[in-house]
Amino acid sequence: MIVRTLEEITGTDRQIDSDHWTSKRIVLSDDNVGFSYHETTVAAGTRTPLHYPDYIEAVWLIEGHGQLLDRDNNTTYPLAPGTMYLLDKHERHTIIAETQLRMYCVFAPAVPPGSD
Repeated sequence: MIVRTLEEITGTDRQIDSDHWTSKRIVLSDDNVGFSYHETTVAAGTRTPLHYPDYIEAVWLIEGHGQLLDRDNNTTYPLAPGTMYLLDKHERHTIIAETQLRMYCVFAPAVPPGSD
C-alpha cells in the first residue's frame, strides 16, 4: 500500500515547476503500478501548448475556468470544475487558463521520475 500527501510531495523531486504550471507527481513509474497520477496547477492568464505522443492522459478539472484547444481539429472546449478530458489519440492541445486551474491527471504508461 502506498499513502502520500501533497504536503510531503511539495518541494521535493516529485514537484516539477515551469513558467506556467506546477505538477505534483503523486504516483510515478517507480511505484510500479502501470500509471502515474499528478495534481497540476496552471497559472491564470497563460496559454500552455502540450503534446504527449507517448502517453494517454485523462484530466479531471476541479478548480478554475478556461478553454482547451484541440490543435489537431481546431476545436475549443470550455473548462470548468467537473470537466474531464481524455487525450486518447495523443492530440496536440493548448490549455488556456482564464483563472488558475487545478486538475488531477492520470497518465498511462506511468511517467518516470524527473521528467517534464
